Amino acid sequence: MGLPGWLAPVAGAARTVEPRQLSRFLPPEDGAGRPSAVLVLFGEGPHGPELLLMERASSLRSHAGQPSFPGGAIDPEDGDPEREGPLRAALREAEEETGLDPSGVQIFATLPALYIPVSGFVVTPVLAWWRRPTPVAPVDPGETARVFTVPVSELTDPDNRVTAVHPSGYMSPAFSVGPALVWGFTAGVIDRLLHYAGWERPWDRERRVSIDRKA
Repeated sequence: MGLPGWLAPVAGAARTVEPRQLSRFLPPEDGAGRPSAVLVLFGEGPHGPELLLMERASSLRSHAGQPSFPGGAIDPEDGDPEREGPLRAALREAEEETGLDPSGVQIFATLPALYIPVSGFVVTPVLAWWRRPTPVAPVDPGETARVFTVPVSELTDPDNRVTAVHPSGYMSPAFSVGPALVWGFTAGVIDRLLHYAGWERPWDRERRVSIDRKA
């Protein structure tokens, strides 16, 4: 099935973007890092194009309370991490975390694998179109606090854009949308997708928000 016309810029950007254009943190050359994948799922909501996100439970050791894409480690049964593994892992993890029905999801691209130094994960963002939406909600409250969608129009609104400053000194683009502050790896991927799809609007990078919790 074809993609909606508004997704064409995203699909085009995914075909041409280089790893260094997405992040300065790339997979170690020695092959270190645990292969994983996240699902970057675009849907069509009442307010136009939107993205599916989730908030991780506050009790987790890693990334507690942080909004993120659904996703996780690539398991052996998912297949080759260099081929079908990321696609299967992204869908499997999304189903396990949000109750998403994978049969209604159309994968259309992957981005180059990126690295998260703090956790040691090598992450492949898997881009998909939610062609047949189904209800989503936390499957395990011990892992997922909530599941929500964010209109792309809110992500591109300059009033919702800030620079997040972590206690370590790390700074990254962030999005203040509703009760959520999307920052870190997730915000970095969204920021670059908006930029290379031509959706980014000028925003004040000097507006800063301090992060008072560990990544």
